[in-house]
Amino acid sequence: MRIFVTGGAGFIGSNFILQVLSDRSAYSVVNYDKLTYAGNLANLASVAARYGVGQGPRYTFVRGDICDAAAVEQALGGCDAIVHFAAESHVDRSIYEPAASIETNVKGTFVLLEVARKLKVSRFVHISTDEVYGDLVAGAFANESSPLEPSSPYSASKAGADLLVRSYVRTYNLPALVTRSSNNYGPYQFPEKFLPLMITNALNDQPLPIYGDGRQQRDWLHVEDNCRGILTVLERGQVGEVYNIGGLDIVENLDLARRLLRALGKPETLLRQVKDRPGHDRRYALDCAKIEGQLGWKPSIRLEEGLRRTIDWYRANSGWVAEIRAGEYQSYYEKYYVHRDASLHGIAAQRLRT
Repeated sequence: MRIFVTGGAGFIGSNFILQVLSDRSAYSVVNYDKLTYAGNLANLASVAARYGVGQGPRYTFVRGDICDAAAVEQALGGCDAIVHFAAESHVDRSIYEPAASIETNVKGTFVLLEVARKLKVSRFVHISTDEVYGDLVAGAFANESSPLEPSSPYSASKAGADLLVRSYVRTYNLPALVTRSSNNYGPYQFPEKFLPLMITNALNDQPLPIYGDGRQQRDWLHVEDNCRGILTVLERGQVGEVYNIGGLDIVENLDLARRLLRALGKPETLLRQVKDRPGHDRRYALDCAKIEGQLGWKPSIRLEEGLRRTIDWYRANSGWVAEIRAGEYQSYYEKYYVHRDASLHGIAAQRLRT
C-alpha cells in the first residue's frame, strides 16, 4: 500500500510515518506537507537518513499546500490511500486568527476529497478530534453518535470537515472514514500545546501558565497509541464509519501540571494562573467501545508511563526544543502568555467594534 500522508511533518503525522515505515514493510509513504510553523522535517531525520528526502520506493517528501488542487493531484498519483492529518490545530491560534483554520481545515479537506474522488483513491482516513463534541457534563462520555457541538473556530472547522467527508461517502461513494482522538502527547509535539509547554517551561525553571482555575478535564492519549489506532482503522475500519480513539486517562489540567512538576523535582511555585481562554470547554471524554469491540484496539500506554517517556524525550532532545523556541514560537509565546491580558483585551475590543 502506498499512503499519501498530509501534514506528515507535524506532530501526529510524523509519528504515524515513523510507525508505518517501522511496522509495515510492504507499505510506502508520500509525505505531503506545507511546512508551516508546526511542520518540522527534523521529526523525520531518521527516515531521511535511511530513505533519503526526495523520490524513493518507500518514502517521498513533497512540499505542498492541501488547498492547491493541482499540486495535490500531481503528488497523489500512484497512491492507494490518504491519511489526512494536515490542519491548523491549535485552539488559541484559531481564536486569535480564525481565518487560517477555516481555509486549511475546511477548504483543504474539500480539495483533498475532490482529488481523491477524481483519482479513485481506495481509502481516505480523515483525522479529527474529540473537541467536535464540545463541552461535556461531569460523568458524560461522547460516543460516535453524540451530537457535534463545537465551541471554538478550530473545533467548528474540524466538525465541518468531518461532515463534508461523510457527505462524500453518502453522495459519491467515496471510501472514507473518520477518527476522532483525544488529547495527544509524546515526542515531537510543538511546545505551544499543553504538555510540551509545561515540560519545556519546567525544565527551564520558567512559569507554567494555567488557564483559569485549571480544572478543565482532558483525556490523554499517547501519540503512539493513536497512530496504532489510525493504522487499524485504515486497514480494517468500515467505510463511512467514525471511530473514537481515546486514552481513557481523564485528568484535570492543574493536576497534570502538578504531576509533571513532581516528576521533574520542581516546585509548585512555578504554577501561574493566567486569564482563561474565551469559550474554554471544561470537559472532554470519549467512549471508545466501538473501536475496541469492532477492531480490537485499545490504548496500551498508560499516562504515568507515557508522561515519564515524554519527559525523557524532551530532556534528551534539548536541541530540537531550543531551535523551535527560538523561532516563530517566541513571538507567539510573548504575545499570548507574557502579554496575555493585553492580547485578550484586544480580541474583546474587536468584538465590541463589530
